[in-house]
Amino acid sequence: MVPLKRRRVVSSSAGATGTDNNTKHGGGKVTEFPLVVLFLLERKMGASRRAFLSQLGRRKGFQVEELFSQSVTHVISENNSGDEVWTWLDSQDGGKAQRGDHCRPPVHLLDISWYTESMREGRPVEILDRHRLQEQKKNEAEAAAFSVPSYACQRRTALQGHNTLLTDALSVLADNAELSENEGRGVAFRRAAAVLKSLPGPVTGMEQLRGLPCLGEHSQRVIKDILENGASSEAESIKQSEWYKAVKVLTGIFGVGAKTADRWFREGIRSLSQLQRSGHTLNHAQQAGLKHYDDINRPVTKAEADAIGAIVEEAVSAVLPGAEITLTGGFRRGKLTGHDVDFLITHPEEGKEEGLMPKLVSWLESQGFLLYQKTTRNSYLESKEGPGRPASNMDRFERCLSIFKLATDRHVGQRRGTKLSEAKTENGLQTNTHENLNTTQETHSKKVCSLEAPMQSKGEALTDSYQQIDPNPQSHPHPLSLIHPSDIAPHMLGQEERLEADQTQTSGPRPWRAVRVDLVVSPVSQFAFALLGWTGSKLFERELRRWAGHEKAMSLSSHALYDNKQSLYLRASSEEDIFAHLGLEYIPPSERNA
Repeated sequence: MVPLKRRRVVSSSAGATGTDNNTKHGGGKVTEFPLVVLFLLERKMGASRRAFLSQLGRRKGFQVEELFSQSVTHVISENNSGDEVWTWLDSQDGGKAQRGDHCRPPVHLLDISWYTESMREGRPVEILDRHRLQEQKKNEAEAAAFSVPSYACQRRTALQGHNTLLTDALSVLADNAELSENEGRGVAFRRAAAVLKSLPGPVTGMEQLRGLPCLGEHSQRVIKDILENGASSEAESIKQSEWYKAVKVLTGIFGVGAKTADRWFREGIRSLSQLQRSGHTLNHAQQAGLKHYDDINRPVTKAEADAIGAIVEEAVSAVLPGAEITLTGGFRRGKLTGHDVDFLITHPEEGKEEGLMPKLVSWLESQGFLLYQKTTRNSYLESKEGPGRPASNMDRFERCLSIFKLATDRHVGQRRGTKLSEAKTENGLQTNTHENLNTTQETHSKKVCSLEAPMQSKGEALTDSYQQIDPNPQSHPHPLSLIHPSDIAPHMLGQEERLEADQTQTSGPRPWRAVRVDLVVSPVSQFAFALLGWTGSKLFERELRRWAGHEKAMSLSSHALYDNKQSLYLRASSEEDIFAHLGLEYIPPSERNA
């Protein structure tokens, strides 16, 4: 019998190389620099050259890894930029782990020159700026600065952002979608623009947008086009289209909605003069809107808003002493100009406000302040079972949609030497106090400079039923903020269109101008909700309602907040109370400009 071959037993001490902590690697050479772990990127270097350089490094006592891992401290590449190397690293699991590990220093991206110099010296040489790859990507701390919450009502948004070129282009796409009655598409572009507006700095590269909410593929294409070419070809094409320009002009008429404007366009109407010659029968709102087209599409200044406020305050005080008024809308958010002026009126004693609006309108008409008015009654009823299903957020306050006759130039604010006081109580109410004016109010600009949309008719009989455009108009003082004829009229209209607009005005200089004014009366128990809803912005209020429904199982309107789980209404005496009910940090009006 042939005996089995015995396995050779090797003493445990036979493999020892010494008592130090140096370790062996690939070629059996002891690693002399254990804190330096190298990886040579094959991209543009080639496999054979990489193999040669790797063996050279190991013979010199360096630890050179064949595969990239979290242990790598230095990545060596040849003829690559920092961005190219990061792109490759991001495709590797190890690369992502390395970038996300805040407990370790970031990996060094180095040019081959550092490696050859280290081989020559026989040790890792000092890393100089010339060794580092250029245009390296932002680290995680910098990228985190562009991380924003998903809902606009969670973000603080000032009047001016850092990415106006991007947001303006997306707003054009939103306008176009909304004028085409594609509300969902319009909201998507509005949300994307709101995210960009809230960012703390300018967007300079697409990599900064990773992980941001509400930026769909279409919006990203527009952003990329602007970053690469300086403008959005799609937005510019829309602005130059015949349909877009015509519909913008036509919807600039008070009382004309997108549906009516589109129908007129299909009938061949492109301008104001063509509309006048068409023989179309216009309702009273549209007649007034056409007559005062230039004035209504001219920005309203804060001084003019204050002057109108003084008149409204005097009227309210005359018909219901003790009533309180508040300037809402964009002016409450800090804007210096707007396209109309909105006032919220209430009385500290519940029920006292009933019947106020007819008396107020009668007083204003008797004084000659109203060129047009349409009044609607309060139709809100609070159901014990909560809001209707699906939730109806229609604003049903008693209101007056009007066109005011306001004295201009030196006449602004001089009626009886008073102006609207900006004193407010804790819950935002404005008291009937007057201040003497020693100087003339600033005059309004005659150059159309606002990008805000002119107010469309809110009355059911005045337009295409704005409920079809936005079923939740109370979210913003301007339910149909779709159009921007100030982009076109009057300073961008052709000579014929300017003459058309001029023909609708009284010839010669006038000591007054027409201004769109909305008056809303709210019971004091609903005042906080009304104030929140009528302050805007429209998207901010839409997002508040979406947050309430999706995150809190609640229904929010300009009248009330209903908890669907508890089946009860949540009362509030201030905007702060409403934010608290919704579990949100309070955001002041000046930072709700989403």
